[in-house]
Amino acid sequence: MPRFLHPSPLLLRRWRRFQANPRGRVSLWIFSILFLLSLGAEVISNDKPLIIRYEGSFYFPLVTSYPETTFGGEFITETDYKDPEILKNLRQGDNWAIFPPNPHGYATIDLHATRPAPARPGDGHLLGTDDRARDVLARLIYGFRLSVLFALSLTLVGVVVGIVAGAIQGYFGGRVDLWLQRFMEIWGSMPELYLLIIFAGIFNPGIPLLLILLSLFGWMSLADYVRAEFLRARNLVYVKAARAMGASDRAIMFRHLLPNAMTPVITFLPFRVSGAILALTSLDFLGLGVPPTTPSLGELLRQGKGNIEAWWLSLSAFVTLVVMLLLLNFIGEALRDAMDPRKE
Repeated sequence: MPRFLHPSPLLLRRWRRFQANPRGRVSLWIFSILFLLSLGAEVISNDKPLIIRYEGSFYFPLVTSYPETTFGGEFITETDYKDPEILKNLRQGDNWAIFPPNPHGYATIDLHATRPAPARPGDGHLLGTDDRARDVLARLIYGFRLSVLFALSLTLVGVVVGIVAGAIQGYFGGRVDLWLQRFMEIWGSMPELYLLIIFAGIFNPGIPLLLILLSLFGWMSLADYVRAEFLRARNLVYVKAARAMGASDRAIMFRHLLPNAMTPVITFLPFRVSGAILALTSLDFLGLGVPPTTPSLGELLRQGKGNIEAWWLSLSAFVTLVVMLLLLNFIGEALRDAMDPRKE
């Protein structure tokens, strides 16, 4: 069996300590389940049926687009499965269609609503509609997925860059460390929000632009922790022994020193994810984030601010954010206790 499939005794002890924390363990399970469910958002919330049986043939609208004439319509444009005539045809005789549990997409506008938008929960909308008659529950599901995926991507970039920068500083020290520290001080003093405002005015706002801009600054705090760990361990006996045996600097840094410097990296991961979620939500609330049509928790909060009487907009986004951040913070606390060297 490959060596990496055999976890070390230290890793097993830390995992047992993490499992011994019921709040962290349950939070990890809940967050993982919610995230996995959100990855299949198209199956949970969509205005297209999952499967259709029409006149003896089966159709899969989530995979293939069908013209309206396929189901007895008059136009060759893509089928609107909310059209009463289409729904009538799909339910006649032996025909049937299976819709997702929430039969609304995040961009679906309810053209047959009986109340003005934003509408209270009811009439087929579990959490009501927003100011454009779009289903709030659908936008929460897709917004949750977008927030977590963005946060994970931003955290991954920040961790990789922070580890490399901190490792170079801590291992080589001297002038390399001095010049990189001065660079980080100058770079960290730049007004991040102003840069975001400037670039949002020059380029079309979107997830790639936000990911690039926030990644430019999100690695520095982690680099400091990695630098400190490398500075502490670079003159230990096993490092000197590796040098004496002819190991390269890269091998010493990433094979010998890095595994022993991963404690602060792993400990801060949930908190970095929660910080990235808050950053995206804040930028969307200010109108500097994703385009308006993109499902976003910050965009829902901004709608709630503009429609004070529509309490369901602010409340649903607020509860979603609180649950996400609480789960991540509980996971982070459990990881911090499990990785505590004083409990080894």
